Amino acid sequence: LEAVRESDAILREEFEKAGLDKKVWQYFTVVPDFKSVGVKNNARCFDYMVIIRAINTVDAMSATIERVDWDVLERITDRILKEVDLILAEDTRTSGILLKHFEIKNAMQSHHKFNEHKTVESVVNRIKGGETVALISDAGTPGISDPGFLVVRECVRNGIEVQCLPGATAFVPALVASGLPNEKFCFEGFLPQKKGRMTRLKALAEECRTMVFYESPHRLVKALTQFAEHFGAERQASVSREISKMHEETVRGTLTELIEHFTANEPRGEIVIVVTGIDD
Repeated sequence: LEAVRESDAILREEFEKAGLDKKVWQYFTVVPDFKSVGVKNNARCFDYMVIIRAINTVDAMSATIERVDWDVLERITDRILKEVDLILAEDTRTSGILLKHFEIKNAMQSHHKFNEHKTVESVVNRIKGGETVALISDAGTPGISDPGFLVVRECVRNGIEVQCLPGATAFVPALVASGLPNEKFCFEGFLPQKKGRMTRLKALAEECRTMVFYESPHRLVKALTQFAEHFGAERQASVSREISKMHEETVRGTLTELIEHFTANEPRGEIVIVVTGIDD
């Protein structure tokens, strides 16, 4: 059992009280994800939440422990966020919860898809003037279907060093958990909602590699229906939602089966769709 130092004894004691056989314990570590961590008043709240969840899954033959390594999160904040001159945040309200918890009072500025075109130049100028800037997102990795590409590109063009810390990226665990071929794949992110969408789908109909998409829950059934029309109704696929969170779920099957499932069961949370490529 690998756990946070203080939680190790607590976890063992609680699982023994719940009557869980050690043979059915299953453990894995979740990379820090601000949105799923939900830091508010108690930095340890997530540890106790997972104990409750595990106790409630005794009948499922295995107990899944989701844990955030707070030591890692604290090292990140101590070594980076407390030392930089400016923190670019996708949502200052969300990031503010984390910063307040760790007593970080550094300057913070909004940096999202609606203003990044306007702020990139001023950010780069501040860095060229000697300041150090950190970019964080609400969940996931900056630049992967999140703000970040524009400022990184401009920094590279200006010879500014860019360092990236590995973090949570939903499509990787979704791809692995799908059970579909993953030696070669293409990440499409969010498809255009209107202009260019049909053109892209027609092009992807001939894609041999496994394809990975992001989608919102209220557009999921529509997206799956369009995939069935362009890729074939019997194409194998999977839908993962709430990756690394308490209600994580992966549903697998043909596109037809997935359409039927999510028509009957309204999807919620952040969605990742994985679809096999066309057979050679």
